[in-house]
Amino acid sequence: MSVSQSSIDLKRCLIDTVLSGLVALIVFGPIVGIVLQGYSFDLHLDRVGVLVAIVMAGRFCLSLFLQTARGQRMAHAMQNKEAGVHVLPVDHKSILRFVVPVLILLAISFPFFANKYLLSVVILGLIYVLLGLGLNIVVGLAGLLDLGFVGFYAIGAYGLGLGYQYLGLGFWSMLPLAMILAAFAGALLGFPVLRMHGDYLAIVTLGFGEIIRLILNNWVSLTNGPNGIAIPGPTLFGLEFGKRAKEGGTPFHEWLGVAYNPNAELIFTFSVLFLVVMAVLYIKHRLTRMPVGRAWEALREDEIACRAMGLNHVLVKLSAFMMGAAVAGIAGVFFATKQGFIDPSSFTFFESALILAIIVLGGLGSTLGVVIAAFVLTVAPELLRSFAEYRVLMFGILMVLMMIWRPRGLVRISRSGFAVRKGVKP
Repeated sequence: MSVSQSSIDLKRCLIDTVLSGLVALIVFGPIVGIVLQGYSFDLHLDRVGVLVAIVMAGRFCLSLFLQTARGQRMAHAMQNKEAGVHVLPVDHKSILRFVVPVLILLAISFPFFANKYLLSVVILGLIYVLLGLGLNIVVGLAGLLDLGFVGFYAIGAYGLGLGYQYLGLGFWSMLPLAMILAAFAGALLGFPVLRMHGDYLAIVTLGFGEIIRLILNNWVSLTNGPNGIAIPGPTLFGLEFGKRAKEGGTPFHEWLGVAYNPNAELIFTFSVLFLVVMAVLYIKHRLTRMPVGRAWEALREDEIACRAMGLNHVLVKLSAFMMGAAVAGIAGVFFATKQGFIDPSSFTFFESALILAIIVLGGLGSTLGVVIAAFVLTVAPELLRSFAEYRVLMFGILMVLMMIWRPRGLVRISRSGFAVRKGVKP
């Protein structure tokens, strides 16, 4: 598209270019330009110059493009076009009613052609789907910023390890118990922070997550500290999935009379985890349409209005914390089962940040978006192992682009439309 010279403001383009160059110099200078060599350092100004030049050239071209008619249309299309909550038509039929049966059929057939590595990656993705769904209840629906969510994750994982070590409890016994323990911890965290909002709430929850990690790291007599705990493999009706059962028992494959499959334990973990994820998805879908789900959304939008309407904000907040923590506890049990060994280094603040990034990328309050984002942020790094040095950089670029083009996330939250009943004044 041809644009007349008079419509281009070169002064504005140059100002934007210079400012972008200064920002690039501040960002890339200490990271790329300074390389530590023991107690000394080497300067690599050429690399910094190349990066700054690329940024300035890109910004100059972008400024020119945004002043064209096509660029202005594109900029206008990205400005809050989908900022609001989308209300579906009354007669809307979701395409998910066709997608979900297909996904179930794929999940049933998946173990028959997947190898051990692919099974492990998909199991990890499903675990982060659970974590994303749990945190999405707290942050996406109730609007309570939680930066210590990994603490509930650790409670579930260590609950399985300590339950087996001291009480002899296995996978099936600890699955509901870990959920209850994590929910109780969520209630303990919820009581002190009932009057806190925003940044203050984030700092308190961040401290909670670090307290849990430090307890696990320093209480050596109970948790074995940084040495970690070995986790037993899961069983089905008391039958183990190993090639040889412990203490002279019968392995699962011998009981069935089939050949031994080294992936049997992973297939079992995947099957149970998939069923649990589907159950959590269904429960969350129903909760969002029940009074408690509406109360969470009312609390997120305006707590004062929520309390003025007669809603008990104490119970609303506690229910959100407990429900999200319970889901994280279940995810912790599956993580410990998959790993076979856990230690405090698996439950750092970076895990909480990654889970928060999942719900921001997917869309606050959006169930489908969280599922997609969980697989994007967990499976994609495994597929990009050849770019291991640049994975964090690519992750940062992805988040910046998402905040520019899709501030509501991949899938924004939608509400179902309701028809006005006959005889009721609208």
